[in-house]
Amino acid sequence: MNSEQQIFTLILHSGNGRSFAMEALAFARKNDFESAQDSIQKAKDELVLAHHIQTELIQGEIRGEKADISLLMVHAQDHLMNAITVKDLAEEFVSMYERFETIRNVNS
Repeated sequence: MNSEQQIFTLILHSGNGRSFAMEALAFARKNDFESAQDSIQKAKDELVLAHHIQTELIQGEIRGEKADISLLMVHAQDHLMNAITVKDLAEEFVSMYERFETIRNVNS
């Protein structure tokens, strides 16, 4: 896979990860915590794939394979960082929704 293909694949998996994290939040709002956790896992899986590509790019540079710092590369890294942040926050929010639902059920 050439570097441009790696960059686009990094964007793809990062975007998928972010989308699954947002999907988890939608499920949590509906108190569907099993689906929310499933979506969080899918987000994690996608971000692992993205991280592997990022690692390949970094290792290539360490081996002396000069990587061009293009706007597209910056965009891909931005996507990955944002997706990781959204996934982390989604995990926290899903957990809060679950706690609120538990408290609501106890107080009912």
